[in-house]
Amino acid sequence: MPFILALLGIIVTAYFWANRARNAGNVARDIVDMAGDVRLAARRFGFTRKANVHPVESIEDPDIAAASLAHAFVALDEMPSKDQQQIMLIQLRSVLRVDQETAQELLVLGTWLVNECGGPMPAITRIAKKLYRLQGASALEPVTEILTGIKKAEGEAMSQRQEEALSEIRTILRVR
Repeated sequence: MPFILALLGIIVTAYFWANRARNAGNVARDIVDMAGDVRLAARRFGFTRKANVHPVESIEDPDIAAASLAHAFVALDEMPSKDQQQIMLIQLRSVLRVDQETAQELLVLGTWLVNECGGPMPAITRIAKKLYRLQGASALEPVTEILTGIKKAEGEAMSQRQEEALSEIRTILRVR
């Protein structure tokens, strides 16, 4: 009897570690796929990362900055759900007047830029400053339209952090 229990324990342990190894492989494959998506999106928009320069400083397209701000804005409360990502895509398509594929690539690149900034709030500050250098105060209207459109589509009021972020964006873009 103890022999059977020991054999059963060995089988269960082997099964447990085999599942963990398989799951680790799936996670690694997902990370590699995500890196490929970011690389392809960056290539499409002509985004090139320069040595010794933060990636946000390499942004030359205001649409990339707007998509990055949209992702950071939604991520202030929690990571965006699939529904929130769809809402962001719809808003990007309608306000920036781009097709679905372009909106998805803008969002992929925007998500990566927010991660490179170390979180949503630092990303909002840094990206809004870059957007101001690209377009000046005229950048506020489309960004505000995207951000308020996201909240209206969700049917929720802005959280305290999102209100503060929108105020920060207005301050950086020198509009009150």
